[in-house]
Amino acid sequence: MTAGSVDVVLLTKNSQRILTKCVESIYANVPVAHLIVVDGGSTDQTLSLLNEFQKKYHNLKLIFDNGTRATARQKGIEHVTTDWFMFVDSDVVLCRDWYKKAQKNLQPDVGAVWGIEVWSTINDPKILRLFLIITRKIFEVRGGTHDTLIRTHAVKDIKIPSNLHMFEDAYIKDWISHKGHRVVACYSPFCLHYRPTSVWTLRGSLGLIAEAFEFGNFRLISQLFLAYGFYTLYSVYQLLSR
Repeated sequence: MTAGSVDVVLLTKNSQRILTKCVESIYANVPVAHLIVVDGGSTDQTLSLLNEFQKKYHNLKLIFDNGTRATARQKGIEHVTTDWFMFVDSDVVLCRDWYKKAQKNLQPDVGAVWGIEVWSTINDPKILRLFLIITRKIFEVRGGTHDTLIRTHAVKDIKIPSNLHMFEDAYIKDWISHKGHRVVACYSPFCLHYRPTSVWTLRGSLGLIAEAFEFGNFRLISQLFLAYGFYTLYSVYQLLSR
């Protein structure tokens, strides 16, 4: 392990679609001590791709967890050995110099730095400006783990409720805040989020909302009502623009 390096926790399950671009962006823009992969039982080429990265970098730890996103994140945290670590989602690509840009926010009272996510399908500048405002507001409510640098000590004793298959990011954000640390959301660094095509359908969008009601609580859902409305309208826009 080199000085200043960080562990990166990556959750996967049938992630072959964007996985190569994702992992390449991690190694290119973050000083990786260990890439800790928590796999939920992939049946596609995910494990084969990860094996190739292990041959190349020799610092990949593969863990299996067939529970929820909460149990997977909990298991990943328990394998972290560095003072800071990152959560990176397996369907995002980090921007250039991600870690270097994030370091500018590392003050003594900061417990986490979240780089904003930008949907890969957004090309219209007006929609992008609106999206950036909305997604920043969403983070203030529920947090996010797309590309997040976390002070390990701030979550050292966390026990994420295993039933939080959704909104586990809100629990992590609130935990860090309750420990007296600031959670910083910034526009730089950022990641491109390659959401699956199934999301850009009315059925897929409504499915996300239904999942939120299943795993969330009334307080969170009410605060995110406008955001989910935007998601639905954007899905319709995607359909009409094809």
